[in-house]
Amino acid sequence: MYGRDPWGGPLEINNADSATDDDRSRNLNDFDKAALSRPLDETQQSWLLGPGEQKKKKYVDLGCIIVSRKIFVWTVGLILAAGFIAGFVTLIVKTVPRHHKHPPPPDNYTIALQKALMFFNAQKSGKLPRHNNVSWRGNSCMNDGKADKSGAVLKDLVGGYYDAGDAIKFHFPKAFAMTMLSWSVIEYSAKYEAAGELNHVKEIIKWGTDYFLKTFNSSADSINQIVSQVGKGDTSGGESDPNDHSCWMRPEDIDYDRPVTECSSCSDLAAEMAAALASASIVFKDNKAYSKKLVHGAATLWKFARDQRGSYSTGADAATFYNSSMYWDEYVWGGTWMYYATGNQSYLYLASHPKLAKHAGAFWGGPDYGVLSWDNKLTGAQVLLTRLRLFLSPGYPYEETLQTFHNQTSIIMCSYLPYFSSFNRTKGGLIQLNHGRPQPLQYVVNAAFLATLYSDYLDAADTPGWYCGPNFYSTNELRKFAQTQIDYILGKNPRKMSYLVGFGNHYPKQVHHRGASIPKNRVKYSCTGGYKWRDAKKSNPNTIVGAMVAGPDRHDGFHDVRTNYNYTEPTLAGNAGLVAALVALSGETTATKIDKNTIFSAVPPMFPTPPPPPAPWKP
Repeated sequence: MYGRDPWGGPLEINNADSATDDDRSRNLNDFDKAALSRPLDETQQSWLLGPGEQKKKKYVDLGCIIVSRKIFVWTVGLILAAGFIAGFVTLIVKTVPRHHKHPPPPDNYTIALQKALMFFNAQKSGKLPRHNNVSWRGNSCMNDGKADKSGAVLKDLVGGYYDAGDAIKFHFPKAFAMTMLSWSVIEYSAKYEAAGELNHVKEIIKWGTDYFLKTFNSSADSINQIVSQVGKGDTSGGESDPNDHSCWMRPEDIDYDRPVTECSSCSDLAAEMAAALASASIVFKDNKAYSKKLVHGAATLWKFARDQRGSYSTGADAATFYNSSMYWDEYVWGGTWMYYATGNQSYLYLASHPKLAKHAGAFWGGPDYGVLSWDNKLTGAQVLLTRLRLFLSPGYPYEETLQTFHNQTSIIMCSYLPYFSSFNRTKGGLIQLNHGRPQPLQYVVNAAFLATLYSDYLDAADTPGWYCGPNFYSTNELRKFAQTQIDYILGKNPRKMSYLVGFGNHYPKQVHHRGASIPKNRVKYSCTGGYKWRDAKKSNPNTIVGAMVAGPDRHDGFHDVRTNYNYTEPTLAGNAGLVAALVALSGETTATKIDKNTIFSAVPPMFPTPPPPPAPWKP
């Protein structure tokens, strides 16, 4: 038989094709056995098995790598399980109430610091800021300078601070107070920040420096006079001459004339004001425009202090209250601060000049040697210049005087310790830096600040202590001295009396202070009408929180009597020293203590980098 081939040509059909199905099956079986006698590759097996009988692959091809299927499945499962567990834990953490770990309660020094700063709010003059936080104070003396009849050139003297329990603005002690506050901020800004008081203390300083810029022509490079005082304290005129001492009135009710006192030869005051502005310029160094303004004002005051020599208190009303003994110590003190504020070495050369140091009393001692106060700045200047030697070591030509100041600072620190007899102590342990005279606490707090600060200087310089003669004393001795003195003021004394108003439960209730002793009851009391409040036996109607009173006598005795200012009157200078001592002692002893570098921010490198070597010589 023939069939048609679709590809062309005949197609022969064999007779074998007509065989029965059984024959074909037998033939296929024979063929299969023959074919299977050799192994089939994977492709051939797939042909025979068909799509429904394919084997599962043992490996997974991920494109860049081939991994075992079992490992792949376990890995994916573990990732999904871990994600589920993490999400579940996160959900629990976010939904379960949190128990915050509260910071430890502030120590006594921090609490006292916060209160001591409030005293400056109570002493503000002029238009008060909105959040002054002293409810019984208001705007006062808004015509200072404007209503002056003495012929003063500067007519806007509104603002600043009242000095003490009266309403006089004494610029000499006020400038010292601002310098002390600025110094404490420069050294311990981190501690102020930790106490939540950094912005507060900077606002206090700025309130003072803004006012000082009004007391002279701060935009000029050269001046011939400055204002030294606003108000009057001489009571010799009696009732016919009402003033800030003869009258007992709230500052808000003052209606008598407040004369302005100017001076044209007042080196001590001008140099102290220069120190106040220069130190504040470092505090506000991040506010470049204001800092520059302060530096310029300080330079103008410094030039005036050097050009027109004299004492501000000579023949002045201030001589009765804040008489200046000399101006040489202000030259050393002011020159040091001018150097730190500007980096100009001419100031350092003057501040460390042996002749100037000799005039300031650096080599002849005396009963008040080593006592820092509003009148005597030498000890503070010596500590400041010792700092320079410890951390920068400027060398020649300053080394001789700086080494002398360093040695004298060590001697002064020795004199504070109870092992030496330079100063007596009361039975309760209060050091008598003013040799038993009244109002001792303002000197004690300054010494406590210097002792703590110097111990921190030594610690920062990796020096464990210092020598007093042949004996070596640890820096802990200085902190212990400072702590015992401040603890005395805060209540660890024979009378169990806190001399910081508002601290503890037992503190003076009849503070010598006009504003605190007269109630704010919309009644205006006349000059003499307020005497009934001055002479009252009851506690003050207003608590002047943070005021450190003048202090006890040499027998640890104290009379809480309003009319006895030697016991109960607070002052700006005293509180500034207290604030400085408290911030130095506050916080944990292991915390950062001083800021080594900020005070040197304007000081150029002592030893400039040498020029590069010359190029190699070529023939």
